Amino acid sequence: MHTFERQVGPQRIVFGAGTTARVGQEVARLGGTRVLVLSTPEQADLAQRVATLVGAVGTFSRAAMHTPLDVTQEALARAEELRVDAVVSVGGGSTTGLGKAVASRSGLAHLVLPTTYAGSEVTPVLGETADGEKVTRSAPEILPDAVVYDVDLTLTLPWAMTLTSAVNSMAHAVEALYAVDRTAETDARASEAIGDLAGGLRALHAESDEHDGAGGPEGEGAREARADLLHGAWLAGTCLGTVGMGLHHKLCHVLGGSFGLPHAPTHTVVLPHAMAHNADAAPEAMAAVTRALGTDDPAPRAVQRLVAGLGGPTDLAGLGFAEPDVPRAAELATARPYPNPREVTRDGVAALLLHATRGDDL
Repeated sequence: MHTFERQVGPQRIVFGAGTTARVGQEVARLGGTRVLVLSTPEQADLAQRVATLVGAVGTFSRAAMHTPLDVTQEALARAEELRVDAVVSVGGGSTTGLGKAVASRSGLAHLVLPTTYAGSEVTPVLGETADGEKVTRSAPEILPDAVVYDVDLTLTLPWAMTLTSAVNSMAHAVEALYAVDRTAETDARASEAIGDLAGGLRALHAESDEHDGAGGPEGEGAREARADLLHGAWLAGTCLGTVGMGLHHKLCHVLGGSFGLPHAPTHTVVLPHAMAHNADAAPEAMAAVTRALGTDDPAPRAVQRLVAGLGGPTDLAGLGFAEPDVPRAAELATARPYPNPREVTRDGVAALLLHATRGDDL
């Protein structure tokens, strides 16, 4: 199993199993003495356990998808009321986003204890939603100070969430492979991440036929698969934090921030269609994805088949997005320029969204 401690630039990484027990030590390393633990309502019990472990002065369990600005303001008020000097984010991308929003505005130390494969814990990027629009910003102070990865916290992650969270992470690696500022190092990390994520999903699925939402199977094989998934998510997250993303991420931010679609499932549905849209303009990236997945299928089809074969979502309609929404989404997604291998046009994006809404085979 992957086990390591590493200083990556200004950020400290602790990776292993049973590492939650070290959170107090890592917070103390950051100088934290009055800690506020953040989570979603669903993770409130875990947040309380972590709060007890580190002797926190309080918890705030109202983190929400897409980092709404009003929730951030509430958390900031809570932090000020308790006179905290550090925040610990316990959970997935929603809680990590809240922690980033709070810490970057207040200067508080920030440690993340991930429970999913979001990857945002290792990026200086923050997407926030206000007035029906999700806006992304990047700054050095957004990067959390430390991340403690504990494979044990992912063992009970429900299969549906496991799958979509892992494919969301895979999207970071895929877009890194055709980023304008990509390097040989990010290419290597992205390819390894895709291999870890796909391999982990396949191995975990093979452990049991009973993925009914109650959580993944237990056992050493599952632990190894979960470790691969978490390691792949870390690698993919470092890609997301190093190079710029393209059309896929822009679309998912629009669909989440302006149409309220769930974050990871949206990434899961859109990714193969965004890849198909960009495939002719990024042949080297697609070849790298194909190699990492160990398949002879074209990369977009391979990703779509991987998701479908593991029981994941394959159409936006099933997530609450309708064909009449396509023109507005395409308009929002093309309102500002951003790098992408293929020219971004409203008609092209509308066609992509229509295919994804219907779940057309690639």
